[in-house]
Amino acid sequence: MNAHFASNETIITSYKDAPARTITAGGVTYAYRELGPRGGIPVVFFVHLAANLDNWDPRIVDPIAKGHHVITFDNRGLGASSGQVPDSVEAMADDAATFIKALGFEQIDIFSFSLGGMVAQALVAKYPGLVRKLILTGTGPAGGKDIDKVAGVTYFDILRATLTRSDPKEFLFFNRNASGRPAARAFVNRLKERTRDRDVPVTLKAFGTQLKAIAKWGRSAPQDLSKITQPTLIANGDNDRMVPSVLSTDLHRRIKGSELIIYPDSGHGGIFQFHQKFAPVAVAFLDR
Repeated sequence: MNAHFASNETIITSYKDAPARTITAGGVTYAYRELGPRGGIPVVFFVHLAANLDNWDPRIVDPIAKGHHVITFDNRGLGASSGQVPDSVEAMADDAATFIKALGFEQIDIFSFSLGGMVAQALVAKYPGLVRKLILTGTGPAGGKDIDKVAGVTYFDILRATLTRSDPKEFLFFNRNASGRPAARAFVNRLKERTRDRDVPVTLKAFGTQLKAIAKWGRSAPQDLSKITQPTLIANGDNDRMVPSVLSTDLHRRIKGSELIIYPDSGHGGIFQFHQKFAPVAVAFLDR
């Protein structure tokens, strides 16, 4: 599948320069970006609620792309991808599997954040052979405590952000304190580093459907996570208001042999606030 890459092609390891590509499968055209050296098991990034390709922190992507083939994508109905967003996490996982198989991969590593982590869990449950290693950040299990309240928290923080003319992520992902505020601003600024070929904004309709899917996931029966035998790295901040931090501990307890990192004095975006610490840990985990 990667025969079209000449061996002397310059390897792009900076996310802001990653070319925008598309592939059509199952009647859906998926928008994606890829970077890093080809060959080996690719790391596919599963993004969060209301996010498109421009929402990945380059300080997390770039260190991983130094030694790994990294792929970020817009799932069905998001950003520049066609179709309608499905109203269940399981259907989102089916679409992700369709996209991965269309690229010709038989096995991948997953880096996931928030809603992306829910989709990743659903994918592993249905297509266990497709995933070699799993990174779950800022996320929680099906039936997890208070996941169905995400919508309320989200709308409240969007309102707060609108009133202060700031990015909702500054409220949703970070503590509003002396360490959180500057980290939030730095994160939001990093997301603007790519200046050309920006992605299409996520529509309000797509966002609403995603919230419904998250609420459904929160109210559904717990899955048997002991079936996850893949090496798993779990990370979060200690004060996640969106997907409560206790759910990361819950995942760690239920996924045998998993590793857990909880960053102090940080929220849902703890891995972005502590990117200098977290990125090397993620790279080491993938390299092992």
